Amino acid sequence: MAAGKQPDGGRPGKPATRDAGGRLVRISTVVVASTCIGFGVAGCDSGGADVPAPTAVERGDTVPILQRSFASQGICYGWQLEDSGEVVSVGSNLGGGVSASTEDSRCPRWVEVIADIRYTSESSEANDWATVYLNGSSDFRPRDLTTIQLNLGRFGLTNDVFLDDPGWAITRAAVTVPLLMAEAGLTQPAAVPAASPVASVAPLPDAGTDLWRDRRAYLIATGALLLVTALFVTVGLVQRRRQLRAAVPAQRPEADRARSRTRESA
Repeated sequence: MAAGKQPDGGRPGKPATRDAGGRLVRISTVVVASTCIGFGVAGCDSGGADVPAPTAVERGDTVPILQRSFASQGICYGWQLEDSGEVVSVGSNLGGGVSASTEDSRCPRWVEVIADIRYTSESSEANDWATVYLNGSSDFRPRDLTTIQLNLGRFGLTNDVFLDDPGWAITRAAVTVPLLMAEAGLTQPAAVPAASPVASVAPLPDAGTDLWRDRRAYLIATGALLLVTALFVTVGLVQRRRQLRAAVPAQRPEADRARSRTRESA
């Protein structure tokens, strides 16, 4: 009796090699596709827009202010702006691009405000976030620096402002920190330059009364009215005298006729 053959030419008790190979190919394809899609999604959600650095004008206005703070307080001040941990901008009283925490003999004491900004993509459900903190030399306690950082909100330097305009906010915070340091008693306030003594100044000449300057128009008008009044009075008196002189000769003939009649009757 002839022995029967297994389907597809396979051996008894073993699966077909072709079916096993097909399944492996399909599984590998699904795994590779899933991995590519996962990396693609992760790449899309890895970050959003870039964090803008301070403008040249903002940096140019900030450095001189920090230099004056260093001259009066003896502390180096600076800023550092980061984009998800990567430095975007740095500067201090030593100049733009130079950190206050650099190993420089001119800055044994230093304080630096640091802001780390992260913008997420529009497809991500996560929110943008900003982390702001202060770092300083070893003679400043972390608790004091945290208090200074919290007081930045009094000047409107909140996390929302750092997210809206990071470049302006970081430079504004850098020039505000020296004020808060002096307020907290961590350093001496900026010295006010004393005025140098000046030579004695000769007294000004007497300016006189202000009556004529303030009421010149009224005085002129009053004087004009007085002159007109005096003129009218004078003219009236002259005319009155003329009228009296003209009336006296007219009355004398009548008086003579009356006396003559009296004599005749007598």
